[in-house]
Parts: sequence; C-alpha cells; structure tokens
Amino acid sequence: MEYKLHKIRLMLIRHVLSVPFIWMMLFPLVLLDIFMETYHRICFYLYGIPYVIRSEYIRIDRQKLSYLNLTDKVNCMYCGYANGLAQYASRIAGETEKYWCGIKHKKGNFHEPGHHKGFLEYGDEKAYKEKYCKLKKK
Repeated sequence: MEYKLHKIRLMLIRHVLSVPFIWMMLFPLVLLDIFMETYHRICFYLYGIPYVIRSEYIRIDRQKLSYLNLTDKVNCMYCGYANGLAQYASRIAGETEKYWCGIKHKKGNFHEPGHHKGFLEYGDEKAYKEKYCKLKKK
C-alpha cells in the first residue's frame, strides 16, 4: 500500500511540475494562430487557393461533457485548440507547398505527408519543367 501511495505522489509531482511548461505554450500558439490566419486569408486569396475550413481542424467541444471536472474541461479545451491548430497550420502549409512546389522529397527515412501523393517525383526534371515552367510563362 505504501509503495502505491509513493507512486501516486511521484505522479502528482511530475504533473504539477509539467503544468507551467504545458501552459506557457499557449502564448506562442496564439501568436502562430494570428500569423497563420493572416497569411491564410491574404495569400490564399491572392493565389486563388480555396480557404481551409478552420472548424474542420479546431474543435473545442469536450468541455461540454458533464462527467469531466473543471480542470479536465479546461485541459480538454487547451488540447482541442493546440492540436487542432497544429493540424490546421499543417494543412495551410501543405496547400502552400502544393501550390509553389509540388515535388516529393528524396526517398529515405521520412514520413511523407498525405498531400504529397500527387506531387512530382524527386529528380524528375522533365515533369517539373512541363508542369511549372508553363505556369510561370502565363
């Protein structure tokens, strides 16, 4: 029994020590959100790229679950925002990459993002010139 209490105390100490590090990320996340959304709204309009729908990525709804306590609800809101924002930003970056340079990376130990499926193969100069040089001449 004493061993179990010791483990619980250690877990609580680890959690309490990590809280400031988790929550200090909120400020850079909000800054990322502001800059990413500004870029998204201006540049996608200029490029003619369809907007990414924010609500498909950032979902803050778990705080409505009655069985969560207040701390859990706040933490769920944070995670919904932080993880959703990361996915949203990744999608915006991916759409930008697709527009400017749809070339796959060199093969190797690399997790290829899903949006690379239609990209040109690495090193395929002929396909690149056919696709992008025509666009640049227009």
